[in-house]
Amino acid sequence: MRIAKEDVPIRINVPGAIARQQTDFGDVTGYGKIGAEYFSLGEGTDITELLKGLEGDLCQCPHWGYVLSGKLTITFSDGNVDIVYGNDLFYWPPGHTVKADQETEMVLFSPQHEHSLVIDHILEKVQG
Repeated sequence: MRIAKEDVPIRINVPGAIARQQTDFGDVTGYGKIGAEYFSLGEGTDITELLKGLEGDLCQCPHWGYVLSGKLTITFSDGNVDIVYGNDLFYWPPGHTVKADQETEMVLFSPQHEHSLVIDHILEKVQG
């Protein structure tokens, strides 16, 4: 799920302040501590091969985040594809992979235990 800033409903609009809120933007039930992450991905970066060996050969960690700049294609386990762009908020449920269509900067918020397992797996593949 992604949503452009302009599509996030305005809840407060007063001189000097606008507050937008998208409700029901994912579910953190059952997860412990959340990690905050900043990612920079070069154009063409595709993590699909690096996820081989994980359940379903996909990232099984949910992520909430914001794309500062760039463009990403996310492919989900059910075959659906989502494209996120600079200034988009997003939620990716477990069961996905990511490809950078352009140089991309983004901020992620992820359950730290689950995402640390994925990062460790990727590091093993890269260093292996």
